[in-house]
Amino acid sequence: MLELVQISGYSGTGLNALIEHASAPKGSVYFHFPEGKEGLGLAAIELAKQQFEAMIIQAAQDGGGAAEASKIAIQALAAIISDSGFRLGCPVSVVTLEMGDSSERLRQACASAFESWIAPTAALLEADGMDSAKADSLATVIVSTIEGAAIVSRAMKSTQPLLAAADVVSELIGLRCEGAGIQK
Repeated sequence: MLELVQISGYSGTGLNALIEHASAPKGSVYFHFPEGKEGLGLAAIELAKQQFEAMIIQAAQDGGGAAEASKIAIQALAAIISDSGFRLGCPVSVVTLEMGDSSERLRQACASAFESWIAPTAALLEADGMDSAKADSLATVIVSTIEGAAIVSRAMKSTQPLLAAADVVSELIGLRCEGAGIQK
């Protein structure tokens, strides 16, 4: 479901296409997901949430602070999108845009996913010495910037918007840290 939502959107992904794509018997889909498409959508959002959160955590381990970690995470996302031929994007943003007004459960799952990406980003900023409120605010801007850049990258079939976002986000973190008197 995750891949199909990334490619065709939530509304454009029918259960029959999912069953065919997964090579799964129809009965097993309904057994594991008795809530049908909405249940599958919730599971796809949860998987995307976990995957991107893991990407942030890995970038934090590989990077030398929030600025470098942000660059690493955004570059990894750019590679995923590029390697897919610009077919894959963020399923959370897709579901938010398509279903956020129609399904409160899906909207809440999307909000939870975004929050799960903002929290470790804010923690990285705090580890660099930024106070909690400013870290939360900047982390929200960073995640929002990445989401927008991913959409523009797909539309342009170019990683340039994401790579530009990586540079700007890294610089913004540096400026915010300098402005707060944090020595890096």
